Amino acid sequence: MSYQSVNPYNGKVLKTFKELNDKQLEKALKTAATCFETWRGTTYAKRAAVAAKAAAIMRARVDEFARPVTLEMGKLIAEARGEVALSADIIDYYAKNAERFLAPQHLKPGSGQAVVESTPFGVLFGVQPWNFPYYQLARFAAPNLMAGNVVMVKHAGCVPQCAIAFEKLWREAGAPVGAYTNLLISHDQVNQVIDDPRIKGVALTGGVEAAKGVAGRAGKNLKKSTMELGGSDAFIVLEDADLDKTVKWAVWAKMNNTGQCCVAAKRFIVVEKLADRFLEKFQSALAAFKPGDPMDKATTFGPLSTEAALVQLLDQVKRAVAKGATVVMGGKRIDRPGSFMQPTILTNIKPGNPAFREEFFGPVALFFRVRNEDEAVALANDSDFGLGGSVFTKDIARGKRVASRVDTGMMFVNHPTWTTPDLPFGGIKNSGYGRELSSMGIQEFVNKKLVRVASIDAPA
Repeated sequence: MSYQSVNPYNGKVLKTFKELNDKQLEKALKTAATCFETWRGTTYAKRAAVAAKAAAIMRARVDEFARPVTLEMGKLIAEARGEVALSADIIDYYAKNAERFLAPQHLKPGSGQAVVESTPFGVLFGVQPWNFPYYQLARFAAPNLMAGNVVMVKHAGCVPQCAIAFEKLWREAGAPVGAYTNLLISHDQVNQVIDDPRIKGVALTGGVEAAKGVAGRAGKNLKKSTMELGGSDAFIVLEDADLDKTVKWAVWAKMNNTGQCCVAAKRFIVVEKLADRFLEKFQSALAAFKPGDPMDKATTFGPLSTEAALVQLLDQVKRAVAKGATVVMGGKRIDRPGSFMQPTILTNIKPGNPAFREEFFGPVALFFRVRNEDEAVALANDSDFGLGGSVFTKDIARGKRVASRVDTGMMFVNHPTWTTPDLPFGGIKNSGYGRELSSMGIQEFVNKKLVRVASIDAPA
């Protein structure tokens, strides 16, 4: 494992960081465990003051935080600023609502008294991805710190400057040493951390294979885990959809963050009546994207996060075509410096094609035409993933019915799948388990402890 900032716009190595040795890792674990014993006893008000200050710092210095996102993984600078703002909103959300979410729940037993208290687990370990370098951290750290846990995070190897900046943020906001710890560690050390008895819970956002390793290790140690994995979200267009507005959302759903979103629209499932017109408009809109420097606010299309990500995507397209898929547009690397890929649409993808099952993490859209609503739902459900999805129709009642029929963790009507602090986020099937954000996200790593008061004279 290496921690290295490489600008995917030009391939320039910006900075390299050394991994922690085992002695340094042990010191970090010890510090976190010691910190928990104090942090768990702090009031919600004191924790909220730290969180609120962290959010305020991010808002006051948006460009300072946004810049390394763009330089390390190529996100358009406007989108990077948006991510900083969203991360601040998440931190603020839990600062304001954590105490209410975790308030004691008074039960009504047949006799005596009973209450369920929410108490923190302890030291938590998170393994986080590169595609939203702060947002992923905020949605893990904010609820758990507010719940009284402390967190340790192994971030992706290609965004070390973002990882370090987020750790410094919490220290500047007044969090004690050990409340939030960034770990520049190897894959072997990840297993050491999961095995360590001081770690009480594990959260991962990433791919299926990584999740199998981390979840398996956590399970072997009888530790609670949450897994937020990939998706192959269906974007269903029914025959009564507003075509122009739907196409605009389709473009955003596919191209936001250069398509590198777990909940990006990946399978465009369009009823036959609109299929040709949708595809024509969609293709024209994608063709208008111009690659350029993501630091330039005029640029509309940035590079993929790394050269390895580009190579993998190109290989997926090549294998899809070899098995009968048709390239409607794109499919190749853009002939210029940097890790750029052409916006791509594939169609004629049959169930035996590997593309039918895989997640395409980038500017590649899979296009399917179906005869009717029932076929659209059946195709949407014929997936190993179940993270998000959307349906477009002028009939809201119909949209809700379709949403209820799709097997997925999140379903949006007339809007692509997206995220806000107050909406639960998570999936089913190979998209993982557990929920983040909203009131549900803070409940994952707290002990629901029953305190029962009964009469001493109660019968045995």
